[in-house]
Amino acid sequence: MTKKIKYLSRILLGSCVVLGSCQSTTRTTSLVDYVNPMIGTAPSTTISALKHGEGTENNAQVVPFVTVPFGMTNWTPQTRTTETKCVAPYYYSDSVISGFRGSHWLSGSCVQDYGSVSIMPISGELKFQTENRGSAYSHDSENATPYCYQVHLNDYAVDAEMTTTKRCGLFRFTFERAGESHIIINPNSDEAQGFVKIDASNNEISGYNPVHRIYQGWGEPAGFSGYFVARFSHDFENFGVFTDSLLQANTTELVNLPELGAYVSFNLKANETVWVQIGTSFTSIDEARKNLDAETKGIDFEQAKANLKTDWEKLLGKVRVEGSDEEAKVKFYTALYHSFLHPRTFNDIDGSYPGFAGGTQIMNSGDRDYYCDFSMWDTYRASHPLFNLLVPKTNADMMYSLLDKAKQGGWLPIFPCWNSYTSAMIGDHVIAAIGDAYSKGIIDLTEVQYELLLKNAFQSPETFDEYKEGKGRRALESYLEYGYIPLEDSVQESFHKKEQVSRTLEYAFDDFALSRIAEKRGDSVNAAILKNRGLNYKNVYSPADSCMRGRYADGTYTGDFNKFIRQSYITEGTPYQYTWYVPQDVEGLMQLMGGQEGFNKNLDHFHASGQYWHGNEPGHQIPFLYNYSGQPWKTQQLVAEIMKTEYGADAGGLSGNDDAGQMSAWYVFAALGFYPVCPSVPEYVVSGPHFDKITLQLENGNTLTINAPGASEGKNYIRKLVVNGKETDRNFFNHFDLMQGGTIDFEMSDQPDTTWGVASESRPYSLDKNQ
Repeated sequence: MTKKIKYLSRILLGSCVVLGSCQSTTRTTSLVDYVNPMIGTAPSTTISALKHGEGTENNAQVVPFVTVPFGMTNWTPQTRTTETKCVAPYYYSDSVISGFRGSHWLSGSCVQDYGSVSIMPISGELKFQTENRGSAYSHDSENATPYCYQVHLNDYAVDAEMTTTKRCGLFRFTFERAGESHIIINPNSDEAQGFVKIDASNNEISGYNPVHRIYQGWGEPAGFSGYFVARFSHDFENFGVFTDSLLQANTTELVNLPELGAYVSFNLKANETVWVQIGTSFTSIDEARKNLDAETKGIDFEQAKANLKTDWEKLLGKVRVEGSDEEAKVKFYTALYHSFLHPRTFNDIDGSYPGFAGGTQIMNSGDRDYYCDFSMWDTYRASHPLFNLLVPKTNADMMYSLLDKAKQGGWLPIFPCWNSYTSAMIGDHVIAAIGDAYSKGIIDLTEVQYELLLKNAFQSPETFDEYKEGKGRRALESYLEYGYIPLEDSVQESFHKKEQVSRTLEYAFDDFALSRIAEKRGDSVNAAILKNRGLNYKNVYSPADSCMRGRYADGTYTGDFNKFIRQSYITEGTPYQYTWYVPQDVEGLMQLMGGQEGFNKNLDHFHASGQYWHGNEPGHQIPFLYNYSGQPWKTQQLVAEIMKTEYGADAGGLSGNDDAGQMSAWYVFAALGFYPVCPSVPEYVVSGPHFDKITLQLENGNTLTINAPGASEGKNYIRKLVVNGKETDRNFFNHFDLMQGGTIDFEMSDQPDTTWGVASESRPYSLDKNQ
């Protein structure tokens, strides 16, 4: 039985079948039981991924995390033992499990795990090395939910289960065979570093795994570690430590040696259970123990699992969808689950966390959480706007966390991961995310915080060492001098070198987003400057090609141009794919292409030539652009097609890297029927719902009900739209209107309506149009 069929069978039966312990006893389907964490754990089988993706781009890079939403440590079965870049801890195609990992893998990414710890139960002969201790398993004996994971380890006849709290993992290992049994714990350092200590008197193992940077400062210490304390339900009969192939029985400590770890042994009865609880921290072993004591006090495995299920049910319940397509519900609630995995909580239960960018000072977040691991090149597009809609208070804490990093490090970060500057990707999209939250009234800004935003847009670091560390925009001086980044500037101090045209386009958008902040603050001087810089996309547009193109400092364009193939001045794509990245000024781009007719002809050709690639983020706004050009029915058709062909309910059902949930957040918005094309403008472009009824429980206490009879059965075209009793031809929603709640009624059809939403006054914001 395939995972897809298994999950749909479970939903249709109204109960959780497969293994007993993670099983639901209710006959009413919980929303969390629609979630299939296995979606995206195998190489993508979608059309555009197979056509356009390369290497790891063809894998969603998600793993079946058991975790609290935005939890500090996420727990997953482990089929890969390394913390190497672009290697996820788990792949569906692997046949051997070597442990269960407390992971800090950025879900859906191509970065690295860090500060992780693994635990593995063994029966019979002690096998401690990761390369030979693994056990075969079957997907048929595997049950994955957001609140519990269970699998049978065939080689050892062990039934392994795990659940979590915000900072702790809880395990239940049932050993079917009587006799000698073992549990192994190891920090997963690839750097021959780390520490373990056995405290037999308290049935504990503690340790840490030092974190190292990648991208800027690659390989250098990040200034903190992943700390852990593991507490066992049974006394240890024997114990020891190991490194590489050397076992040291009765030794209690080991530090900074290759593949080090610790083991404890038991003499168990048949079907006896050993419980393990592991507290984690980024601050110290003592704080990991405090987290463990606080979060697991008075609760057992079943209670922790029930609590976590309730947490997910409450969060997913903010959006209730109704319709006849059960598979669509699996895709929707799985997408919502993937959307709420990151960024991660970084502070301990008492607020402690290590200072940003290698800071030695222990900071305190006070009465809010401090977040880290922002895949900002991706998540500013739809993930953070989704949080602004559904969990605005949480997103406010995330934005304030970014501003705290700027205060501590002196510069607003670009792509902050592992609590460090990285400049991993291009653009300056922390500004866009903060701009979106600020424009929607989610956060306020002090003058000092505002100055830090302006600093990124107008200044470069005074020293090369600061710049090399990842502080400040890459190639800002060239951008300010020419209004674009010329090809002569190869942008060496960055993981992504060159990519000058893509950088120009993204900086233009970020400048626009910052102009929105300046305008709201009454800073008319900077608002005007930044708004004008928001038009810099025009400086890399080639009228002869109706396409973006590389340009030299003297104004000439690069030769040997082919807009259909990848170029060094484009990020992860082709010039044609990046041509449409002007979310702030679609009207202005339209005029460059000769007006509405020329724009639509060019966009039609783009799609007809198979250039649209959903598996990478720069094109995520493209399907919605027809709303700006008088043909919104084409947006409705494209969105429906992408939802059908680029998302599935099986392990290969995500089109490219999920990138901390952005790919999934796109699906959530598409299913709701509207999308935030231009973050920092409080609008959503309407594409039509894909469920018959959707109910949003907003954080302010209001309820928004969206009715679209027939949508779940393939009626994908809008014939009529009524908002709170008033018919409208406007093909976008205002954020503040939605937050008031009320009722939105769509009349849907299976045939396109070429008259609805086409008038120029019905179209969304564009910079040229609204000046």
